[in-house]
Amino acid sequence: MRHSTRKHKLGRKTKHRESLLANLVSSLIIHNRIKTTLAKAKAARPLADKVVTLGKKGTLHHRRLAVSKLGQESVVAKLFKEIAPKFTDRKGGYTRIIKIGPRVTDAAPMALLEWVDYTLPAEEAQAPVEAKAKAPKTIDAQAETVKEEKAEKKPSKAKKKAE
Repeated sequence: MRHSTRKHKLGRKTKHRESLLANLVSSLIIHNRIKTTLAKAKAARPLADKVVTLGKKGTLHHRRLAVSKLGQESVVAKLFKEIAPKFTDRKGGYTRIIKIGPRVTDAAPMALLEWVDYTLPAEEAQAPVEAKAKAPKTIDAQAETVKEEKAEKKPSKAKKKAE
């Protein structure tokens, strides 16, 4: 039996895995939401929760511990000023993993890792819907729209001679 196998090794050596997870959590702190594989999201979640707990405590010692885990002082400053104060009433579970289906290239299961209090801005939520409505559905329709765009951009020979 293999006891005490709690870490997701992700097929990497220790230092590489630690830096990968530190970069994932740093990106999460900066962008509030990241898209990654499901295995990496599950591996980064405990580190993100531990770092937020350090941010909630807020002492100089805890700030130095967070810098030692993440390696970026500017990210830790944002964590301590903006993110950790939002979770003062919460005792744990600061992140959420949303499965979004397989990746096109290698069919790896993908997921979104985000803070629990994260909400989509109204502009981002509506943008993909508008883009889908404008996109032509068939190859013939795409070819016609390309021809129309070229015709609009390029003035005809008759117009050039008239001028």
